[in-house]
Amino acid sequence: MAGVGDAAAPGEGSGGGVDGPQRDGRGEAEQPGSSGGQGPPPAPQLTETLGFYESDRRRERRRGRTELSLLRFLSAELTRGYFLEHNEAKYTERRERVYTCLRIPRELEKLMVFGIFLCLDAFLYVFTLLPLRVFLALFRLLTLPCYGLRDRRLLQPAQVCDILKGVILVICYFMMHYVDYSMMYHLIRGQSVIKLYIIYNMLEVADRLFSSFGQDILDALYWTATEPKERKRAHIGVIPHFFMAVLYVFLHAILIMVQATTLNVAFNSHNKSLLTIMMSNNFVEIKGSVFKKFEKNNLFQMSNSDIKERFTNYVLLLIVCLRNMEQFSWNPDHLWVLFPDVCMVIASEIAVDIVKHAFITKFNDITADVYSEYRASLAFDLVSSRQKNAYTDYSDSVARRMGFIPLPLAVLLIRVVTSSIKVQGILSYACVILFYFGLISLKVLNSIVLLGKSCQYVKEAKMEEKLSNPPPACTPGKPSSKSQNKCKPSQGLSTEENLSASVTNQPVHQKENIIPLLVTSNSDQFLTTPDGDEKDITQDNSELKHRSSKKDLLEIDRFTICGNRID
Repeated sequence: MAGVGDAAAPGEGSGGGVDGPQRDGRGEAEQPGSSGGQGPPPAPQLTETLGFYESDRRRERRRGRTELSLLRFLSAELTRGYFLEHNEAKYTERRERVYTCLRIPRELEKLMVFGIFLCLDAFLYVFTLLPLRVFLALFRLLTLPCYGLRDRRLLQPAQVCDILKGVILVICYFMMHYVDYSMMYHLIRGQSVIKLYIIYNMLEVADRLFSSFGQDILDALYWTATEPKERKRAHIGVIPHFFMAVLYVFLHAILIMVQATTLNVAFNSHNKSLLTIMMSNNFVEIKGSVFKKFEKNNLFQMSNSDIKERFTNYVLLLIVCLRNMEQFSWNPDHLWVLFPDVCMVIASEIAVDIVKHAFITKFNDITADVYSEYRASLAFDLVSSRQKNAYTDYSDSVARRMGFIPLPLAVLLIRVVTSSIKVQGILSYACVILFYFGLISLKVLNSIVLLGKSCQYVKEAKMEEKLSNPPPACTPGKPSSKSQNKCKPSQGLSTEENLSASVTNQPVHQKENIIPLLVTSNSDQFLTTPDGDEKDITQDNSELKHRSSKKDLLEIDRFTICGNRID
């Protein structure tokens, strides 16, 4: 037995057997190959180490549970700290938003004041300079045989438009005499408060719809009356357009009269409940506009709409005061009775506009400097209308830009003034003449101040180059290669007057020939909202596509219902 064991030992030690390594794998057989004892620990030592770690973890858990207490929680809440500088960009942006909201009232009111004086200039033009221009046009028409037919036109296009405006005013004024203001007042006063509230809301919507379509009717009449006769006739004639324009001005004047009557009823109500409801209706406008997405161009349209609305409300308040003062025999004490209500109406309009624009700019990340751009755009319209190569009258330009059409409002005001003030005797007529000259002086002074301010705003916006360069002399019609070559030297010139030109002096399809030939200048980029999707366009066609994708503020000439452009 011993011999067998001794003989088997060398074989097992040499590693030739199979059972040797299995038997000695955990013991001393692997110690020579362990290179100094650096191998894994034996199984009993590993078990002890794992058990020690688990017991240590249990001990930590017990200690954490015992240390949890309300006192320690309150101590941690009172002493924990945080560092705002780790998110500096976020908090800087929030602070700039607060500063923007604080700047909105000042910048917005600057734009509003400038726009209201622009509307006042266009409104006074109807009473002051338009009658003189009509008189000069009729004088030229009567004295034409003395000069001979040296010109192809009997009258210039501007004179034709002035005569049409004057005739429309006179016809609508006499038609308004058949509308009884007193009967309308008592008819509206007999309605309930809720019904009057609904009627007033309907009148506001109808006024915007009339304003959006009315200037198109007038422009169609002007262009039909002044279109070159050698063109192929593609219209129904001047007389149908004229009757459409008269009907529009008359209906719009009646609509404004109903608005003024409803406001007058609210002023004269005993408990002032209707006036309070009508003023609270302005705050509903905040809900309908604040939580919508607005771009710079949409906000520009809304700003123009607010300017028109505020100026119209001022004229309506003037009409209400005239009617009330007439009923009280022009007693000045009654004016102080109306004064608090008038201030409440004006204050509510200003507060609603400020809150609305402040939150629109906040939610859409629009800076307060955008209102200076809007003001520069309105100033550009005024300065361009004073040039020799102007395409349109300034009153029509304001009507297209803001939706403010002065003809219906002027008809209503003339009707109310003539019915409220009785002119009898030479002294009364002398006072009327002096008042007319005072209106002319106010119109001239207002125009001079506005023109000076407009030139200042245009220079600050660096838009002088658009005014100094004449428009390209491209003939209307289909573009040909020769006409395009003629227009190439003037491609760098700005033609913003062509984009906002009146249809009275320019064919409609001429605009299509000029726009593709424009290049984008620095002043164009100043008044546009860039589109981020234009980065992948090739360099050859990038200029044309980039120009077509942008909506220039000077191209926006239509009044929409809620400030959103309808394409």
